[in-house]
Amino acid sequence: MKRAAVLLLALAAPARADLLLVGVQVLTMDPGQPTAEALAIRGQRIAYVGDEAGARAAAGPQTRVIDGRGELTVLPGLIDAHAHLVGLGLSLRQLDLRGLSSPAAVAERVKEAARRAGPQGWIVGRGWDQNRFPGQSLPTHQVLDQAAPGRPVWLRRIDGHAGWANREALRRAGIDRTTPDPPGGRIVRDAQGEPTGVLIDNAMDLIARVVPAPSAAELEEAILAGSAHVIRRGLVAVHEMGLSPEAVAAYRRLATQGRLPLRVYGYAQDPMPAPQVPTSPQYRAQLEALARRFGPPEHGAFFSLVGFKLFMDGALGSRGAALLEDYSDEPGHRGLLVSPPEHIEAMARWALQHRYQIATHAIGDRAVRLVLDAYERAGVGRAPWSRFRIEHAQVVAPQDRERFARLGVIASVQPTHATSDMPWAGARLGPERLRHAYAWQALLQAGAQLCGGSDFPVEEADPLHGLHAALWRQSLQGQPPGGFQPDQRLSLGEALRLFTTDAAYAAFAEQRAGQIRPGRPADLTVVQGRLSLSGPAPEDLGRRAVRLTIIDGQIVYDGLQGAN
Repeated sequence: MKRAAVLLLALAAPARADLLLVGVQVLTMDPGQPTAEALAIRGQRIAYVGDEAGARAAAGPQTRVIDGRGELTVLPGLIDAHAHLVGLGLSLRQLDLRGLSSPAAVAERVKEAARRAGPQGWIVGRGWDQNRFPGQSLPTHQVLDQAAPGRPVWLRRIDGHAGWANREALRRAGIDRTTPDPPGGRIVRDAQGEPTGVLIDNAMDLIARVVPAPSAAELEEAILAGSAHVIRRGLVAVHEMGLSPEAVAAYRRLATQGRLPLRVYGYAQDPMPAPQVPTSPQYRAQLEALARRFGPPEHGAFFSLVGFKLFMDGALGSRGAALLEDYSDEPGHRGLLVSPPEHIEAMARWALQHRYQIATHAIGDRAVRLVLDAYERAGVGRAPWSRFRIEHAQVVAPQDRERFARLGVIASVQPTHATSDMPWAGARLGPERLRHAYAWQALLQAGAQLCGGSDFPVEEADPLHGLHAALWRQSLQGQPPGGFQPDQRLSLGEALRLFTTDAAYAAFAEQRAGQIRPGRPADLTVVQGRLSLSGPAPEDLGRRAVRLTIIDGQIVYDGLQGAN
C-alpha cells in the first residue's frame, strides 16, 4: 500500500481511549444526562459518557479497562470549597491535639515532643478543644510550663481562632498584665489581671509574629504533603483560604514546574493592615496600590488566584463569633469584630472594580448581617460577576436568609462543623437561636447559592464525612438518633452539589469542573458501592472507601489493588 493511503487510513481511524471505566454507576451532575454506566478518557479529557458498549468501542490495544462489576460509583471530582492545604501540610508535622480530653493529656504530648526534639526551638501544635475538657474551662499556661520548662510552646485551638501559650512564649512575645487587648482580639486573664496563656482571634498575632515562619522549601513540602493526604480521600481540588504572599509564591512555583498534583483556587489573606477603618490617606494609598501588587485575577490550569479572604468575627467555640444578643453561657458577651465593617465595604468596592472575589469569614448572626450590609453598600447585588462569599454562615437570622439570594452572595458552609459543634452549640446559643444555626436547608429554600467544604485541618480532610453530615446531621457513629436538627438535612443530590457543581461555581470554574461531560477535564472521584439520586440516602457513605482519584486524566490515587 502506498504511503499516502496508509496516512489517510490512520487519520480516519478514531482515536483510542487511554482509560475506560465500565460496569460502574456514573452520577454526572449534568441535568442533560444525569446517569451513565461507563465512560472513556482520552488524554486529559473525558471522551465519552454513556453505555458500556459505546465505551468499549473506544478501546484499543493500550487502553486500560477498569470494570467496576456494579460495585463502584463515579462522581465528578470532589472539591473542598473551604480548606487550608498549607495548614494541613504543616499540621502533619506538628503536634496533633484533636480528641484529647484534658489539659494534662495535652501537656503529656508536649512533654513527649520536648523529649524528642531536644532543648531548643518552639513546640507548636493544633487541635485542642476546651469543650472536651472537664468543666469546659479554658486552659492556663501553668501545665505547659511544667511540661516544657524554658521552651516556648504555642498550641492553636482546633478552629484556629484561639491559641494557648506557655509562660516562655508569652515572655518572648512581650505579653504581660500591662499588654492591652488588640482591636478584634482578647487576652484571657485571671482574676488578678495576669494573662492565662489563652489568646483569642487578633490577639494571637502577638505570638504568631515571634514564631519562626516556615521557609520556602517547607511551604512547598507542606503543600505536597497536604495534597497527597487529601487526594487519597478523593479530592481533586480545594479552595485554599487565607494564603500568605509566601504561600502564593510557593503555589506558583509548584504549578509552573508541573509539580502541583491537584487544582487549587487560592484566596489571599487580607492584604491590608487590619483592623483599621479606611479613612486615613495611608489606608487609601495602600488600597490603590493593591492593583499594582496583585495584578488581575489569575486562572491557571492548576493554580488560580481568584480573591481575598477577610474576617468579620471569630469562632463560636472560643466565643469570638459576633452575635446580635449575648452568649447564652456568657451573659454580657457578644463576641468579637475582627475587622471594622468599613474595611469589608472598602475591600468589596475595590474587588468589584478589579474583578476579584471576596470571601469573608462570618459565623455569628451579627457578623453575617454586617457583611451583607457591607456587600450591599459596595454594590455587590448590582455586579452579576462578583459571586462574593460568606464563609461558614453558621448563625443566620431568618430575615437575612433571602438577602443571600437577592445579593447573589454564596453561603460557603462546612457540614462537619455542625456535627462537631452539636454537643455544645446549644449552650452558646440557647434553644431558640440554635434553630437558626447550621440551617442549610432553610438557606436553600430562601434561594441562596451554597457551596460545601470542611475547613480542614479544623475538621478531617474527608469529603465523604462532609456528605454524611449533610445527609444525616449525625456523627459517623449515628449520633444523635434521628439527627441534629433533622429538618435541615439535605438530599443526596443537594449534598453532592455542594462538593461538585456548587463548589465549581463558587470559584468561577463551572465550565470545566463539577460535572462529568465529554470534552471536560477528566477529574473524577470513584467510591465503593452504588449511589442513587432517586432512592434512599446511604447511611454508610461517610465510611465508604475511595477507590480512585483521577485528575487531568491521570490516576493519582489507586485503591483498587490489582483491578484489571
